[in-house]
Formats: sequence, C-alpha cells, structure tokens
Amino acid sequence: MTKQIEIIKKTRVSLLELVKDLTVEQLNKIPDGFNNNIIWNLAHMIAAQQGVCYVRAGLAPVTGEGFVSMFRSGTKPEGFVIDAGISEIKDLMFSTLEQLEIDHANNLFANYTAWTTRYDVELANIDDAINFLQFHEGLHFGYVMALRRVESL
Repeated sequence: MTKQIEIIKKTRVSLLELVKDLTVEQLNKIPDGFNNNIIWNLAHMIAAQQGVCYVRAGLAPVTGEGFVSMFRSGTKPEGFVIDAGISEIKDLMFSTLEQLEIDHANNLFANYTAWTTRYDVELANIDDAINFLQFHEGLHFGYVMALRRVESL
C-alpha cells in the first residue's frame, strides 16, 4: 500500500501547489452555485480519509471525532477558517497519511467493516479503502480546480 499512499501524497502536494498563492479570503470564498470552498475541500479530504480508513475499522480518527464531523460528506463550511486553521489543515494533509502508512504496516485495520460507497464501490478491507481514496482525492482536486476557475483565483 505504500505506492498507493505515495500517490495520494503526490496529489496533495500538487493540490497545495495549486492553492499556495491564495489568500485566506480566497480559500474561504464560496462562489455562487457552490456549497463549499477550497479550504473545506482540503479538510474534507482529510476527514474522508479518516472516516474511510479509521472509523470503518472501529478505530478513533487521528484527527479526532470533531474534525471528521465538521468536514465529512454532507457538511458545508460552518465559518471562516483563519490562518492557524489553514496551517493545521495543510499539516494534517501529510501527517495523517504518514500515520496511515505506519498503522497499515502495523496491521491496525484488521477489523475493517466492509461497506459500499455512494459511488457503488465495495470496500471490503483497508487496501480497498486506500485504493478508493485515490479516486476521492482526484474528485476533490477537480472541485478545487473548478472553484479556482469560477472565481479566477
């Protein structure tokens, strides 16, 4: 799974490169016709990884339950994310993947509960989950690109 996690890391590096010059206001802006903003998408990618991997295996998320609840599917930005929050999200983009790699190597996900995503993809184990994350990360990369484009950010 190291290769799959490395692909996710590279996607996140590219994503941060895409948004590196945006202001706090631009990261928080919700354009007309959208339900969320760029910083929510970044945080959602982390929350989804925590939910799909840790919560489905009966483990506590590395980020804490509150982070996952705030940014899971079906949520919207609840407020303005300030510089400190943005820095934390950017740090979590990589620290959570590093922890996932360690936890996977230590077989922490042995009790993974099989389920089917809303995209009709069956995830039977942690390896399926990590493979699915690559799709999910690409999906949100596209959303961020659209958010940038619609506002010419």
